[in-house]
Amino acid sequence: MEAQVFELKTPVLKKGRSHKVLFRTDLMNIALKCYSEGGENTLHTHPGEDHAFLILEGEATFYDKENNTTVVKKGQGILLPEGWYYRFLNTGGKPLYFLRFGALREKPEISRIGSDGASLPGNSVENKHVEAVPAEGMEWSL
Repeated sequence: MEAQVFELKTPVLKKGRSHKVLFRTDLMNIALKCYSEGGENTLHTHPGEDHAFLILEGEATFYDKENNTTVVKKGQGILLPEGWYYRFLNTGGKPLYFLRFGALREKPEISRIGSDGASLPGNSVENKHVEAVPAEGMEWSL
């Protein structure tokens, strides 16, 4: 594998959320994500994966299994170890932009599990998915 350069650039959204994979290796991935509103509001975990979020713009509130909250603001991050159940919401009153870093030892059969133990696809109705609606001709970049 060669070294990879990537840009922090993504369309501005009028509605919904986006997930732009910037790169992926056998062990690691980084995605640039935008949430115009809402969040991943169904409690879930990612088996076999440590992951972290770094807030680039906006604010996110993370909730754990006991509904404890952690507010993460621009320039801050949060590390979620393997097996950690969480959900989050965009609570900053404006679009939320962040990097999501993931690290896997090996790819599991199911990448996201809900609190009921069943598979929970990221773009499902159960995960409160809202399709991205880009604002025509507008891009966000760092």
